[in-house]
Amino acid sequence: MRAAQIDTCGRPPRPAERPDPSPGAGELLVRVLAAPITPLDVLCAGGASYFGAPATPYVPGVQGVGTVGGRLVWFPTPAGMAPGDGSMAELACVPAGDVVELPGDAGPVAVAALGLSAVAAYQALTWRGELAAGEQVLVLGAGGVVGQAAVQLARVAGARRVVAAARSAAGRERAGKAGADAVVALDTDDVAELAQRLSAACDGPLDLILDPLFGAPAAAALRVLRPHGRLVNLGGSAGETSPLDSSTLRSRSLRLLGYTNNELTREQRAAAVAKVAELAASGRLHVDHEAIPLEEVASAWERQSAGTTTGRLVLTTP
Repeated sequence: MRAAQIDTCGRPPRPAERPDPSPGAGELLVRVLAAPITPLDVLCAGGASYFGAPATPYVPGVQGVGTVGGRLVWFPTPAGMAPGDGSMAELACVPAGDVVELPGDAGPVAVAALGLSAVAAYQALTWRGELAAGEQVLVLGAGGVVGQAAVQLARVAGARRVVAAARSAAGRERAGKAGADAVVALDTDDVAELAQRLSAACDGPLDLILDPLFGAPAAAALRVLRPHGRLVNLGGSAGETSPLDSSTLRSRSLRLLGYTNNELTREQRAAAVAKVAELAASGRLHVDHEAIPLEEVASAWERQSAGTTTGRLVLTTP
């Protein structure tokens, strides 16, 4: 079979010929149709992540969409985090209990582009953030895949107003296309200035913040939250630390919550994937993405590593 292969940590994968895998006890053989290149894939293959350097050579890819016996499915893998190969190949062996059946009319590339990023957005809003119908939501980093999905998913969950914020002009354009009621520029680290912009974009009390950025944007957003409001953090792309002030947290008894997909049970993850696929199939959930042949994995990987993509890059097999 053809596959993307990492030969050396820190270097892009190359197309290679690999033996067809044979499923073991309790495993299914998936014919892979689409596999996204995610930041986690690049992190793991770099060899310096907290998972440790993976043994090489190996096939990367922590998730994918394919078919099993004619059924369309989504599946995860621990590639790069534990020994074994991942989704960026024509075939993959996966524990049967990890496979999630998808609606037959779901687009494989579109679902792969959403994948675990949309799962994180959905669960952070609903399960961790306890979003209730009629609440006002702020999505920071709304131009990324998680943020684009969160804008749409907040609306699906009943939010009355969704405010989006992004650092780049292109990101703000994507947030607007995703359906935000207002879009705010995060082009400064001045917390007071950002708080003023965010407050002006909100219509009354702000109930919930979804935050994949942290740093100055999170500190500013907290100043706009209503008493007992919630901020759910699921990333630190703007900074691993944030200039939060104690008086803001204490004076309004705010809730600062953390989220990771790693805390989900298998059942929670499967239900979230199914929901994401259902919304994608009905046209209610979409993120910018680009389908790329598996043979072009090296250049696509370099684009993801350099941050020069405009959406999720998804590898497709012949």
